[in-house]
Amino acid sequence: MEIIRVNTPRGLELKGAMWGDNTMDTVVIMMSGICSNVFQNDLLPATGELLSANNIAYIAGHAMDAFSCIAYSDFSIKKQKTTGVVFDDFSLAYEDVESYVKYAKELGFKNIILAGHSLGSNKIINYLGNTPDNFVDYFIVSSPVDLGFWWTIMPNIDVCLEQAKHLAEQNRGDEILPHLFGGFSPMSANAVLSFYRANNLKNCPVISGDGETNSLGSIKVNGAFIIGSKDSVVNGDPKGFMEKLNDCCKHPENNKVIVVPDASHIFYGKHKEYASTILECVETFLNHNLEHSTLNENCKIQ
Repeated sequence: MEIIRVNTPRGLELKGAMWGDNTMDTVVIMMSGICSNVFQNDLLPATGELLSANNIAYIAGHAMDAFSCIAYSDFSIKKQKTTGVVFDDFSLAYEDVESYVKYAKELGFKNIILAGHSLGSNKIINYLGNTPDNFVDYFIVSSPVDLGFWWTIMPNIDVCLEQAKHLAEQNRGDEILPHLFGGFSPMSANAVLSFYRANNLKNCPVISGDGETNSLGSIKVNGAFIIGSKDSVVNGDPKGFMEKLNDCCKHPENNKVIVVPDASHIFYGKHKEYASTILECVETFLNHNLEHSTLNENCKIQ
């Protein structure tokens, strides 16, 4: 694994991680979810290690501040834990994803597959549904979130939102809330408010009806939807949730919906299974490319 630095148009340097290199033809860019980086989410390095071992490069695309981890006491287990993201501006999600895609394009990869996990999936849907470019060949959406529904089921949400508004009114928006946001992450007041107002990421509203599906319908490439059978943020129907999202796409018949048995939203204890599923998807995409290329060559010969 190599730490990479990706520049954004606004001048911010994003720190990601890369397995493999540009001597490989194909790269998978995985945009991570909220509170997620390669040092505290085993899903990301497990996928990178398996893909690179199979001659496929892999980039873990981190958010604005994914490496700013904070140590805190978890009294439920009586241990110190480390987590992040603390600061983020969700309105800039498109720019962050675009920066990783252009980074891969500049490295010269022949095939770019854009993937996301959890909120990272919402970010890539936002990008793919709105980009004028044709740099991405396939997509992999895994465990996306209906944000309108998510806000109704996570713990501490109302308390955190009121605290964030209060701190922002006092010009203290960079301060970290005294409660873990959603019960799982330290977060600044400004980041909480940015998340709450992130209409650009409300693109999977098939449970709540709060958002838009135009981004899904505008995606120009085909791909796969992956979810765990025990995902807890999809109102009890993981497969149905993903099938409804796929139905919003332009050509749903060309996409795959895959359910990983006994896997949760974060694929805890199932990281190897998740990585294997990603690899299988990539191999399917590449085989399709090869078949299509061979067909075109045969047509030319005839």
